[in-house]
Amino acid sequence: MAAEYKVPALKDLDLSLGKRTRLHRLLYEHGPKNGTLMILPYDQGLEHGPVDFFPNPASKNPDYVMKLAAEGGYSAVAIHIGLAKKYMKDYAGEVPLVLKLNGKTTIPSDAQAFSPLTGTVEDAVALGADAVGYTLYTGSPAQDRDIAQLNQVRAECERFGMPLIVWSYPRGEAIDKKGGQTSLYAVDYAARVANELGADIVKLNIPKKVKPEKLADYEKLCSKDDDYKQYLALEAASDEERVKRIVESAGKTLVLISGGEKMGDADLVKKLENVMKGGVTGIIFGRNMWQRDHRNAIAMTKQIKEMMAKYGR
Repeated sequence: MAAEYKVPALKDLDLSLGKRTRLHRLLYEHGPKNGTLMILPYDQGLEHGPVDFFPNPASKNPDYVMKLAAEGGYSAVAIHIGLAKKYMKDYAGEVPLVLKLNGKTTIPSDAQAFSPLTGTVEDAVALGADAVGYTLYTGSPAQDRDIAQLNQVRAECERFGMPLIVWSYPRGEAIDKKGGQTSLYAVDYAARVANELGADIVKLNIPKKVKPEKLADYEKLCSKDDDYKQYLALEAASDEERVKRIVESAGKTLVLISGGEKMGDADLVKKLENVMKGGVTGIIFGRNMWQRDHRNAIAMTKQIKEMMAKYGR
């Protein structure tokens, strides 16, 4: 009988002193301060364009988001180099920085999903960052150069003692033909890839039930042999059970769950409860926070932090 899986904490990780020090700041000196993470991402202006700011026009101003991060007491903000250089000065030391090192626009086709570098680990050190972020498109036709580029970043992270957070996102035609990018098969694989490639933390989406139009292909994939049938068996599983599965696949890579598109208060709280019970280290909610007006965003932040207080490690 297999031993019960133990969700890793900072003390369980084999890290350099630099990485351990920076992660300690994120996990225990900011945010909930109990070994969990609550990161506020604001990289959507590059990744999605200004349209994401329309629900709350005030959010177009980066100062609005920095103020929310400071007043809400987030573990960190995740932004690209331009915003870090222009807007972090007034919040240095108060709001930790996760510098995103690659990105792309949505203007070209996503068929060859690949995000070129927009910054370096050395930039992150100069800006006082406590971690860097890298988007890897698992399964994309461009994954060979994507993995090679990630390997260069990982090596620099080791050299500078900088924690590496990988946004591990399934993409590409091959993924679409195997249940889609949010299937348990795809997200589970993405979690394992991040672990295999040396990520310290991985950002994932909650695996969802396969859409009806993709179910036939998924059933075909999962009927190949007994090893794949477990995914079909989990189609009716709860979000908590699905999350447990990807947390186990991530191993000693800490897991963050993405917030995705803005949802109602009750749904957001339910999502948070499910993922924390599933064993994740924390959440990285952007649009679900800064698309709210400041008062409501602060109120939701407080509610989230009170809930996360139950899951310290």
